[in-house]
Amino acid sequence: MDQMKVHRCQEFGMEREENKIPGDGVVTGHGTVNGRKVFAFSQDFTVFGGSLSETHAQKIVKIMDMAVRVGAPIIGLNDSGDADVFQLNVDSSGVIPQISVILGPCAGGAVYSPAMTDFIFMVDQTSYMFVTGPEVVKTVTNEHVTKEELGGSSVHATKSGVAHDSFPNDVMAIRAMRRLLDLLPSSNDPATLPRKEQTDDPERVIPSLDQVVPDDPNTPYCMKTVIREIVDHGEIFELMPNHAKNIVTAFARMDGRTVGIVGNNPMTLAGCLDIASSTKAARFVRFCNAFNIPIVTLVDVPGFLPGTIQEHGGIIRQGAKLLFAYAEATVPKITVITRKAYGGAYDVMASKHLRADTNYAWPGAEIAVMGAKGAAGIIFRGQDIEKNTQDYIKRFTNPLVAAQRGFIDDIIEPPTTRAVICRDLEMLSTKTITQIKRRNSNIPL
Repeated sequence: MDQMKVHRCQEFGMEREENKIPGDGVVTGHGTVNGRKVFAFSQDFTVFGGSLSETHAQKIVKIMDMAVRVGAPIIGLNDSGDADVFQLNVDSSGVIPQISVILGPCAGGAVYSPAMTDFIFMVDQTSYMFVTGPEVVKTVTNEHVTKEELGGSSVHATKSGVAHDSFPNDVMAIRAMRRLLDLLPSSNDPATLPRKEQTDDPERVIPSLDQVVPDDPNTPYCMKTVIREIVDHGEIFELMPNHAKNIVTAFARMDGRTVGIVGNNPMTLAGCLDIASSTKAARFVRFCNAFNIPIVTLVDVPGFLPGTIQEHGGIIRQGAKLLFAYAEATVPKITVITRKAYGGAYDVMASKHLRADTNYAWPGAEIAVMGAKGAAGIIFRGQDIEKNTQDYIKRFTNPLVAAQRGFIDDIIEPPTTRAVICRDLEMLSTKTITQIKRRNSNIPL
């Protein structure tokens, strides 16, 4: 679209014919990905370094506006931005999926356009994102830092959490984007939710899940193993796999339906919630809710990570983001406690108290204010710890107690987890909920 459009700049020699390049450095259009309609724009770094002009921005705004009107995802292969584009990013948020693939440098105010999209993919050693570049940093703070150290893909995919993943080259990044699109609806219209033909038995029993959780409650295991066992064909699309590894966020299919999966991962920080993991999961939950994607939560959380770094960093406010996101979500919410669910973290992880639809626990699960041994040590002042710990487990942390009080709906055998979730997804497919009228909620940002 707009292949012949050129800039109108008359300064600095730009008025010369050789500087009026058709398309003005950005390619816009529409097509299909796996048979589904998408809109896209791609900035051409070979034309004025991908720099922005008024007409360049107008082309991007036009294609984004058309994507919203049609109800189809927008993909940006970009390294620039403009105030009008920012407004379209906001207007499109929660209406159509927005994916940014950063294939080159993206600096200054331009970074805020991809930052407001739903997903960002970067390429190793090629793409960079920073508000101020190395030269400015050196001038202002006297720090000597390279582009890669300041805003390379490894930084944003592991430390800052700006990027949802990084890839070795452009081709792999674009392939990942296509895989992700295949799992997402075209818009917030529930009718566009993709559902594949059933090719994996929803009633499939998984005997291996009986051996996943170790007998020792302090021994870690990988929650991704559980996730891959229960989803269709063991295929997941994980987001932010190298950032906040103590929580897993991924898309997958169950009985052909797209689901969003959140799971504490005991392999990192024993699965504790911290600032980074709370923010990561909250963003994911809100995306799923915006686009009618059911949320499956797998819980093994001993609590919030303690310490001055977390408290001074605002774990109260940051942790509240995840609590708020789950409480606000009206899509089907299914929760399975695989081992530990302690204290406030139990509440936050899609508990019955946050209007989760169905909540289950495996037989060895522990649901309590804190671990049995710690609680017994406090209550009985260190006397006869082993005996009092076992008594505490029997009286308080046993999942049967939570079931009797209605905090969980059933205690299920691990091998039946997939079948139980798939049945609930079918049952909840027509879920509706009346919401209180308001201008907007005020999530603790």
